[in-house]
Amino acid sequence: MSKRILAIASGGGHWVQLMRLLRAFDGLDVAFASVKPAYANDVQGRRYYVIRDVNRWDRWGFVLLILQVFCILVRERPEVLITTGSAPGYVALRMAKQLFGVRTIWIDSIANCEQMSWSGRLARRYSDAWLSQWPHLKRDGGPDYWGAVL
Repeated sequence: MSKRILAIASGGGHWVQLMRLLRAFDGLDVAFASVKPAYANDVQGRRYYVIRDVNRWDRWGFVLLILQVFCILVRERPEVLITTGSAPGYVALRMAKQLFGVRTIWIDSIANCEQMSWSGRLARRYSDAWLSQWPHLKRDGGPDYWGAVL
């Protein structure tokens, strides 16, 4: 029996980068969550959840997102959560780690070539694997570099 995985990303480039990992999920029990209903077409045959897209200034949106993510985590009971970043990914990663003890992987967006993103820096303490897609950002104590998805 394979591990249950929840893969989550916001829209645009974050989703594109997550989709570049699809082959790595072959044969695994993976559910996906993102901000656009149309993204379900990218993961046909897999469980897909639509979540609220938020930024750090959208306080009421965060409340709704927290409720959505909590419900998804209760329903899916993942053993691993992987995200390619942004605010929704951070919320999911932190909740998964703190409330459910889920193993977590943060892959910071390739767009962050000079330093880890704001969400990525916050995610550090809740990430079992804290990754940058830029080798020159690798440091002792993280982030690590395992390669780039683009």
